[in-house]
Amino acid sequence: MRIGLFFGSFNPIHQGHLILSQFILNQTDLAEIWFVVSPQNPLKSGADLYPEKDRLEMVKLAIKPQKQFKACDVEFDMPRPSYTYNTLIELGEKHPDKEFVLILGSDNLQHFDKWKDHEKILLEYDLIVYNRENNPGGDFAKNQKVRLLKGPMLNISSTQIRSYMRLGRSIKFMVPEEVEAYLEKLV
Repeated sequence: MRIGLFFGSFNPIHQGHLILSQFILNQTDLAEIWFVVSPQNPLKSGADLYPEKDRLEMVKLAIKPQKQFKACDVEFDMPRPSYTYNTLIELGEKHPDKEFVLILGSDNLQHFDKWKDHEKILLEYDLIVYNRENNPGGDFAKNQKVRLLKGPMLNISSTQIRSYMRLGRSIKFMVPEEVEAYLEKLV
């Protein structure tokens, strides 16, 4: 069974993540997509992060209607910062019956050389890469392990959602209703 792994802070998860994931599921042979909630991305500041348990709970609320989506907290018990290759190894050991495929945006592929063990990832795993505006993916897009998908362009970001919330503006339709209600309790 091929499982797509969509890594992210999901700070918070939003409709863009969900629409894109459903698009990828429809366009590929993936049986499921797992949303791997990262406690701390080594390439980002953790200053503006909601607590990891809250981000995981929001993912669970958002994906509940889609049975082919799963929330994954494997990195919560791993050394920090978490590195993708280590997580892939950990998941492979826990689920030897599954084949894992990495899902990422072309903006991340563009800078894939900054990832720890990126060469090993490219040798051992397939990558499904969705297009991000003005980011073709660089030289890594030509790799035979990379499958580029021209998916829907949705300019929704978690940063924008957090900004709207600080300003007291509505985030309706940007996140699922259950996530919006959960976020209101956090403020």
